[in-house]
Amino acid sequence: MATQTNSTIPSLDEFRTRLKRHGLKATRQRLEVHEAMMVLGHASADLVTEEIARRGRVKVTVASVYNILSQLADLKIYSRRLSSNNKMYFDINNFRHIHLYDKENHRFRDIFDDELAELVQAHLKRRRFRGFTVEDIDIQLIARPTRKSKAL
Repeated sequence: MATQTNSTIPSLDEFRTRLKRHGLKATRQRLEVHEAMMVLGHASADLVTEEIARRGRVKVTVASVYNILSQLADLKIYSRRLSSNNKMYFDINNFRHIHLYDKENHRFRDIFDDELAELVQAHLKRRRFRGFTVEDIDIQLIARPTRKSKAL
């Protein structure tokens, strides 16, 4: 369970390859969703829809964007993040990393701290949870902005 901090956001070509590997076509809507996610990083379906509308190349509904994002998360191309206001956000980075969640502005930021991830991983290797097998580690730090800095 090593952390990967050297991974990058999949380019459009890499995205097309991943879709093909899963038997999916690189439709204009899927490509537009990915291009929007490349800009946004972490986003809800309505934020992605707004970004696509801002570009003006394709018309797509929030429901269609949500379905595309969910499908990509199911295939492990993206990952899911649930905000404290119960809104689903999607993360273009599906490799292991830590999240800092701004609970006031409902924004996520990626944190790359290999030392912390390795400490947690080493600690959990020594622990057993009766009736459960730990499959993965997902660390999310919940924060609020300081007065000096209003948002992540």
